Amino acid sequence: MTRIVAGSARGRRLVVPAAGTRPTSDRVREACFASIDAMLLRESREWSELSVADLFAGSGALGLEAASRGASSTVFVERARPATFVIQQNVAALNLPGCSVEGADVSAWCKQPRGPFDLVLVDPPYDLNTTDVAAVLANLQPSLAPGFIVVVERRRGDEGHMPAEWDVSERRYGDTVLWYGRSKG
Repeated sequence: MTRIVAGSARGRRLVVPAAGTRPTSDRVREACFASIDAMLLRESREWSELSVADLFAGSGALGLEAASRGASSTVFVERARPATFVIQQNVAALNLPGCSVEGADVSAWCKQPRGPFDLVLVDPPYDLNTTDVAAVLANLQPSLAPGFIVVVERRRGDEGHMPAEWDVSERRYGDTVLWYGRSKG
C-alpha cells in the first residue's frame, strides 16, 4: 500500500499501476522528503515557494508528496498511458491544488525549456541506463530555477552521472540510492 507520508493529504492511500512501475517505498519517500525539508529549512525556504516536476512519475507518489506539503505547482510527466491514468485518478482523489499531468516521454519533454522548477524528482526505471539518465538531467538544466534541488532515485550500485557543475550528495536506503543535485554556490 502506497500512501502520502506528510502534509495536508497525510495518510491518504494512492492507487498504483497494476504493472510496469516500481513505486518508491514509504520509508525511502519519507527519508527523501526529510532531507528536502532540512535543505529548505537551512535556506529559509517554504514549500509554497516551490515549483515541482515529477519525472517518470509512475503513480505520482513523489510529486503528490510535494503537493501535499504545499508546493505551489506540481507537474507529473509519464509516458505510459496506464500510469498517466492512475496519476490523474490520484490527483483527482487528493484534490491538491496546482497539479497537472503530462502524458509524454521524459527525454523529449526535457528538451523543451520549461518551468523554472525549484525541485525535480526523477525516478526512472532501474533498467534505464545511467547514460540516458545523465542525458535527461543535462537537458533539464535550462528549466531549473536558481537554488534548485534535483533528486534521482536509482538502484544501489548504479554509477551516478550528474552534471559536473552540480553539488551532489548521495544517501542509501537498502537497495535504493538517492542522489541529490544542487546548484553550486
